[in-house]
Amino acid sequence: MKLDRLLAITMILIQKRRVPAKELADMFEVSVRTIYRDIEAINQAGIPVVSYQGANGGIGIMENYRLNQHILTQEELASITMALKSVASSYRDARAEVVLGKIQGMVESTQSEAFKIMSEQIYIDFSPWGGDAPQKAKLTRIKQAIQTSSLLSFTYHNVSGTISDRIVEPHTLVLKGRQWYLYGYCTNKGEFRLFRLSRLKDPLILADTFRRRQINLEELPWEKEWGKPEQSIQLVLRFVPQIRSVVEEMFGVDHIRIDEQEYCVVAESYPLNDWLYGFVLSFGPRVEVVEPLFFREEIKRLAEEIGSIYT
Repeated sequence: MKLDRLLAITMILIQKRRVPAKELADMFEVSVRTIYRDIEAINQAGIPVVSYQGANGGIGIMENYRLNQHILTQEELASITMALKSVASSYRDARAEVVLGKIQGMVESTQSEAFKIMSEQIYIDFSPWGGDAPQKAKLTRIKQAIQTSSLLSFTYHNVSGTISDRIVEPHTLVLKGRQWYLYGYCTNKGEFRLFRLSRLKDPLILADTFRRRQINLEELPWEKEWGKPEQSIQLVLRFVPQIRSVVEEMFGVDHIRIDEQEYCVVAESYPLNDWLYGFVLSFGPRVEVVEPLFFREEIKRLAEEIGSIYT
């Protein structure tokens, strides 16, 4: 879109000062003649763009020109920068990169160092330790499907181990409990579903598009499914002292009570499904189910069944 290109060119010139016309043409996949027409349009809009000759020449904004930055304060711009950089840790967002360029162009050169300090006070890195290129590519592809309102197909492995092919209207990417999910309308089931990305395989953007359905994300609709009383139980777990650091990292220190024997006691509400049994069993002999009694008995039965395999 021409308007987007004009705005992006303006921000690039403010940030980089001088850029060859050929570089801009390659960047936006248009001809050099089109770039010069764009520059003329920018000039007519009141932004002074001039051509510089010589080895370090190119197209640039007239010296000492800066955009009006009174709409947002330096602190507000720094907050936006921190948020966008954190998002970029999970997937590539070209629009976010353009916005970061615009923000940099709105900062006076005399304030650049102070702004850098403000925008680097917090950095939220959503990526796992060691990086995860496949997940980043998966997030980027799903984000593209959301932006273009395109149907998305993929293979899904649910908690019970059932594998199914799904076609979904992707609405929102959700980061919940340190895990990424896709919230979308499943055409197979005829309702909105929450899909964990680690269980989602081979996402493919289809040619067919869809009209977004009306949902209120501020109500956190996925929480309603998770917290239904008929589907959840209050689980009380007692962990051995030796894994206290692991328990603190997983549940948070505010959710842990230390008893007289230095054991870590955690009380949390969880949906009752196969995943929950597997989650508790994954701690082996380092955890004891205190409540509820039926869940404690079922864990005991499953542990005995596992032990029988090795006798």
